[in-house]
This record gives sequence, structure tokens and C-alpha cells, in this order.
Amino acid sequence: MSETACHIIVKGKVQGVFFRKSTYKKAVELGLKGWVRNLNNGDFEIEAEGPREAIGKLRSWCGEGSKNAVVSKVESQEITPKGLTDFRII
Repeated sequence: MSETACHIIVKGKVQGVFFRKSTYKKAVELGLKGWVRNLNNGDFEIEAEGPREAIGKLRSWCGEGSKNAVVSKVESQEITPKGLTDFRII
């Protein structure tokens, strides 16, 4: 199982709809390390690392997001893993 890392920006109605908490729960469920945060422009940012398959599942999940989210776009790019040790909301 190859390890990878990904930087993801989610656009749309993604703040005030429990997107951070839902993403956190999904990432932990998938065994990923990294962080999530809201951005000042209304977007949502994720950095995650772990097994390539789990990263792919998180990316796919971001297209739907939390129950009341309305995702208009998901941008992602592969980055170099940093050896993060947990997943957190920042």
C-alpha cells in the first residue's frame, strides 16, 4: 500500500454546515493524518496523508461533504507527505 499526501480545496456552501467536523470524522475513519480548516474566503482546506486508496476515498467524499453542504468544486493536488502524526481541526 503506497503512502501519499494531498492538498484539497473545497468550494461552495461548506462553512456553517459541519463540514470540518464531518471531514475530521471521515479522515479518522479512513486512518488518515493531517488537518482541516475554513478559509477566510469561504472555501475549505484539507491536507491529508496516508494510503493512496484512503486519500482517494476522502477526495470523493469531499464532492458530497456533510449533509447540508453544497459543494461546487473540489481542487486537489498531490504533495509530499510530511509525516504527520494525527488528524486535527485547526
